[in-house]
Amino acid sequence: MSASRKPGRTFGIAALLASIGMNLAALPVAQAQRASAVLFQNVRIFDGKSAALSAPSNVLVRNNKIEKISVAAIKAEAQVIDGGERVLMPGLIDAHWHAMLVRPTPAAALADDIGYNNLLAAAEATATLMRGFTTIRDMGGPSFGLKRAIDEDLVAGPRIYPSGAIITITGGHGDFRQLSDLPRTIGGMLSRMERIGGSMVADSPDEVRVRAREQLMQGASQVKLTAGGGVASPFSPLDVSTFTEPELRAAVEAAENWGTYVAVHAYTPVAIQRSIAAGVKCIEHGHLMDDASARLMAEKGIWLSTQPFLDLAGASALGPSEQAKMRQVVAGTDRVYALVKKYGIKTAFGTDVLFSKALADRQGAMLADLTRWYTPAEALIMATSTNAELLSLSGLRNPYPGKLGVVEEGALADLLLVDGNPIDNIRLVEDPTRNFLVIMKGGKVYKNLLAQEPSRR
Repeated sequence: MSASRKPGRTFGIAALLASIGMNLAALPVAQAQRASAVLFQNVRIFDGKSAALSAPSNVLVRNNKIEKISVAAIKAEAQVIDGGERVLMPGLIDAHWHAMLVRPTPAAALADDIGYNNLLAAAEATATLMRGFTTIRDMGGPSFGLKRAIDEDLVAGPRIYPSGAIITITGGHGDFRQLSDLPRTIGGMLSRMERIGGSMVADSPDEVRVRAREQLMQGASQVKLTAGGGVASPFSPLDVSTFTEPELRAAVEAAENWGTYVAVHAYTPVAIQRSIAAGVKCIEHGHLMDDASARLMAEKGIWLSTQPFLDLAGASALGPSEQAKMRQVVAGTDRVYALVKKYGIKTAFGTDVLFSKALADRQGAMLADLTRWYTPAEALIMATSTNAELLSLSGLRNPYPGKLGVVEEGALADLLLVDGNPIDNIRLVEDPTRNFLVIMKGGKVYKNLLAQEPSRR
């Protein structure tokens, strides 16, 4: 699937911006420099895979890829960026993000005008890119239009691997209907959350199959189901196991027919083990897993996409019962990382920020929090090449074919020039405004505090 694929949903931000004639090129951050070639000189490279930095090197980017890396001088007609032996590294990847749900409150996400919420998400997408996160894996929400607008350069933002609507059950995590909306008439009018593409209720294998196929039809790179209870949903206790194994398997079959995979929201052992039995490839969260579940994940090669939840930051947007559930999840964080290390589970880094611009501003700080369990190099590798490996599970549904998360010849040119050495001081990623001197995505420079005029070298 190409990056310019046009999804069926018509209320996306691309159509909205086109209809009102908004000139986003006038926004400073959207004025990406479009030199056909950029030459980084005198940089030390963190390649996304090794803890060791390179010797002072030169990196030539042409169009959207890294063309050449050499310790010797590179002669090319290019925009030159003199790194002054600063560190050049891959753009960061957040494997669990909700592009449409970062800034609104839960009520506003459902009730506010769609056009406004799309514009709010566009502003957050630009902020996300400016924090150095050049790619995000969107794990639920109507982000197809936003992705299209970013891919068409209408909005500056990260690459988006979209899941589309979260697929849930009646009363499951992601079902934000009120009790007054019940009973649901099968085949009847959809709820507001379903009409805007936030989540879809499915209570049988056939319904799951339809909803999964709808997301794939719109351009989903992976399918997301909620296999157990969640924090933010008002009628969804954490201990509840939701989909049956046949229901989960229906989604897995639909996704596999499209060459991709299913990821599930799951905290508990029952939800995790049932999902694995159904063929799910990635568990999101897992904070309440037990030893047997962790061992099974390692034996089966199942991915864990989890988050370093250490406090109740952002809990103010939630009600008292949801805050109590959040405390349970936070209490499980140390244990889940201990099990990851004990069994060698393939693990991705994400943040799962919801309903809080202030918390989103701490996206880099959450990455730095991984040093509670990992070295800085291990944390940075997880947020670059390891996360990119997870993204590659989408196979031919990958909207951005090519290597991400690494600095090597032939890789996609998503790069950060850091004022300092993040291997020695990972806290540099907490202040991207000051410490990320250059931000490049797809060979385009979106930020350059070391700007020079193009020249021949």
